[in-house]
Amino acid sequence: KSAHRHLGAAFLSYLTSTMTDRFDCYYCRDNLHGKKYVKKDDKHVCTKCFDKLCANTCAECRRPIGADAKELHHKNRYWHEDCFRCAKCYKPLASEPFSARDDGKIMCGKCGSREDGNRCQGCYKVVMPGSQNVEYKNKVWHEECFTCFECKQPIRTQSFLTKGDDIYCAPCHEKKFAKKCFHCKQPITSGGISYQDQPWHSECFVCQTCRKPLAGARFTSHENNVYCVDCYKTDVAKKCHGCKNPITGFGHGTNVVNYEGYSWHEYCFNCKRCSLSLANKRFVINGDHIYCPDCAKKL
Repeated sequence: KSAHRHLGAAFLSYLTSTMTDRFDCYYCRDNLHGKKYVKKDDKHVCTKCFDKLCANTCAECRRPIGADAKELHHKNRYWHEDCFRCAKCYKPLASEPFSARDDGKIMCGKCGSREDGNRCQGCYKVVMPGSQNVEYKNKVWHEECFTCFECKQPIRTQSFLTKGDDIYCAPCHEKKFAKKCFHCKQPITSGGISYQDQPWHSECFVCQTCRKPLAGARFTSHENNVYCVDCYKTDVAKKCHGCKNPITGFGHGTNVVNYEGYSWHEYCFNCKRCSLSLANKRFVINGDHIYCPDCAKKL
């Protein structure tokens, strides 16, 4: 759409005065002596008749523009001063540059430039044909105006990312928005693994002991470190005081019995003599062995 730029709309005023000699309103014939009146088209009109019969209609609010109101006009259209605002941002334009568009809308210079497809979205100046420019989502910028929202440097041929309406170079976007790896605290730019609601680089999510990658493998954690099953059994897991094998929590018999620094698989916590399970029951310990009370009496 084409637009015409103007320095401002003109204020339209009428001659108003008070009569000292006999004089009548052109419409109601009331004596205007000592009263305020309006002269329009060489006719003397009382303010009441002016508001009712002669006042122009505001192009914005569609109400009459009374004799006491400030009126602006442009191309046979009229506005109250307070109604003469940008159709986009509602900025008052009575004393500001504006553009009158083909669809009748009045816009401030900034919003009018944004509506024009050939104007730079950074500086709002015209992008000349053949000049270096950047087009993105049906908008255009001068190459030097297409800058990172954070560091303000021109993007030029770099890759960029967006957040809302803001544009960021890849380093600034990574620094400001990328998740940080729970292990190395560095940004995760692609992929990654989530464990216990914490993000990890795939290459950081490895066994603490053997450094084997754990993505897609069975593993367990201990004191904020992760281990593959084999290393956990060998280096971390407690040994059952009964069978001497590691207590891993994997597979059969995940419950554990602890007593005075020793641990047992629940299925190993049995009377040495009669093999009765003593989990959650009274027992007697003698050396490295446990007994039910009845067997302990017979020893």
